[in-house]
Amino acid sequence: MKAGFYTIMAAQFFSSLADQTLLVAAIALVTQMQEPEWMTPALKLSFVVSYVVLAPLAGAFADSMPKGRVMLITNAIKVAGCFMALISVHPLLAYAVVGFGAAAYSPAKYGILTELLPPSQLVAANGWIEGTTMGSIVLGWLLGGALISDTISGRLLGFDMPLIDTGIATAPQAALCVVMAIYAIAAIFNWYIPDTGVDHRAPSMNPLFLIRDFSRCVVVLWCDKLGQISLATTTLFWGAGATLQFIVLDWAAKALGFDLSQGTYLTGVAAVGIGAGAVVAARTITLRKSLTVLPVGVAMGLLVISMIFVTDLAVAVVLMIAIGGCAGFFVVPMNALLQHRGHVLMGAGHSIAVQNFNENIGILIMVGLYTYMKFTGVSVNRAVVLFGLLVSALTLLVLWRYFYNQAQSDSLRLIVDESDRRPGKNQVRG
Repeated sequence: MKAGFYTIMAAQFFSSLADQTLLVAAIALVTQMQEPEWMTPALKLSFVVSYVVLAPLAGAFADSMPKGRVMLITNAIKVAGCFMALISVHPLLAYAVVGFGAAAYSPAKYGILTELLPPSQLVAANGWIEGTTMGSIVLGWLLGGALISDTISGRLLGFDMPLIDTGIATAPQAALCVVMAIYAIAAIFNWYIPDTGVDHRAPSMNPLFLIRDFSRCVVVLWCDKLGQISLATTTLFWGAGATLQFIVLDWAAKALGFDLSQGTYLTGVAAVGIGAGAVVAARTITLRKSLTVLPVGVAMGLLVISMIFVTDLAVAVVLMIAIGGCAGFFVVPMNALLQHRGHVLMGAGHSIAVQNFNENIGILIMVGLYTYMKFTGVSVNRAVVLFGLLVSALTLLVLWRYFYNQAQSDSLRLIVDESDRRPGKNQVRG
């Protein structure tokens, strides 16, 4: 790997660490305000709305300048959202601002990989990025849980600035200060991300042009026989993963008697499995063989259903690692395939923006369904079963589509060589 790749990994690690710690702090804020239970998953909805609304603009913005600079600017927006929560702006609105920054950050974060590395290294690079991200999720949830615990928050709140009244009086507020410091560390690494030398002149910044261009990119990727399979799979994964975070918190409270701080530890354990699965996929699955992992998604859904039979902590830990392992092994090759096809067809930033648009629609739908279940009083066990069945059924549907595409076209195969990295006449650039 090129040296710049490790700078990107470090920047992503600290930014993701702050994102995850912030979510725990935001949940604690909502709980402290004694808001209805359905508002906890609604936090995620407020975060991802920006991904959907800004999708036509985010890709063009990411492609308009060096991606390290994009990541630096959007990191600053995330800090602004933290500050809003710190000064008592409602968590839903403050977290939506953080989502605004994240929506533009993501195309740059993933798009730079296709600019910096050859296609032969994309699965490995995605494995390392996803492994690093999952490591940050583990630490983020653990850190968030620790920061809102009585022991750590008491120490943080006991620290006073000489001659300055900071107004920091609660555990969630103290956690927000730590989150802002972590974003600052991420910004330092953003500053040192290398310019890949790719032409960053956007064809137009006219919103109407960008919306038309983005719509055309969506159609192109969904019509591509490989692109539609990988896009459907990653959309399902991210929607399921975001929902599973909240399901595990509620299930841990019911089945194991955990509070929020303890529940975050169990969610972190699942992320350990995701990271392990991502690393195994990076080492064993090539881009050409990426579609062979699809059946693992079916197994993941069935494992989720088995949660309803677990009441022992040790068994719960093993199950969370197994579910996470399936998820990580399942998504990394699909993510690499999607990035490769998108880069070939329309350019890195545009393709990641299309990916974010679809994946976050998946999050909105699945987390929205779970929010509605909580609002209407559906039991946690019933929600777990419905969720697991939905994941398995949708993965089977994707498998059917893949076999259908194979039957329709003998030429359905990956063509991965250095020529794919050069813009061609089939690229959608407007």
